[in-house]
Amino acid sequence: MPADLVLLHGFTQTGRSWQPVRQALGGRYRALAPDLPGHGAFAARPASFAACDAYLRAVCARDTTVCGYSMGGRIALHYALWPGARLGRLVLLGASPGLEDPAERAARREADARLAERIAAIGVAAFAAEWAAQPLFAGMPRGVAALADEDRRRNTASGLSAALRGLGTGAMPSLWDGLSACAVPVELIVGERDEKFRALAERMAGLLPAARLHVVPGAGHAVQLEAPDAVAEVLRAAVPTPGTPPPGSRGRVAGTRGRPGAGS
Repeated sequence: MPADLVLLHGFTQTGRSWQPVRQALGGRYRALAPDLPGHGAFAARPASFAACDAYLRAVCARDTTVCGYSMGGRIALHYALWPGARLGRLVLLGASPGLEDPAERAARREADARLAERIAAIGVAAFAAEWAAQPLFAGMPRGVAALADEDRRRNTASGLSAALRGLGTGAMPSLWDGLSACAVPVELIVGERDEKFRALAERMAGLLPAARLHVVPGAGHAVQLEAPDAVAEVLRAAVPTPGTPPPGSRGRVAGTRGRPGAGS
């Protein structure tokens, strides 16, 4: 049976990272939170956008909501813009449509390849500490950071290296030009402190035909870890409970600030 909700994690995470959101949803949906290629139980699985597209084709129906964080959001958007994609709604957390400039994309591929080599050289534990120290994750509550570190250590160095080469931002084609043709409603969720991805989400909201922007107060980039109740609130408001009609309006809704879901 196809899932009502598919939850795609970010780079260095596993499907377990969605557990706080799933708990906040209280079993409301048939939800899948797989380990993506190169991560967790699928460390040896080929890591590519084509492999992820194939998985989503297998588990999605016309009314499935695909929700992705960061790398998972890029994977979700890549699938949603495929002409034969089956889904009812897209939810993107701290995600982007990739890099527009070919030169910048090539430079990023080279940087990703160097980082992949470093992961293989220093191992998962050391890399997890380096990854967590990025300014992107500054201000994350200590308990949340500890859980994130525990999840990262479920991965392997070879798997993360492969994921970076196959699913990294440098490997992803730019999807900016395709946003205006997106056939499904999109919920954009971003942490208030996540300035880079707030700006990206605001720009995306202006290009997507049916998008709503939700800014979660006080949260950073890893919004689903820092504020799972807020993310669950957006999902409950946007995604119909199984057996109920889908939301009637698919027109553009102005992006909102403040309490998540205020524009839902």
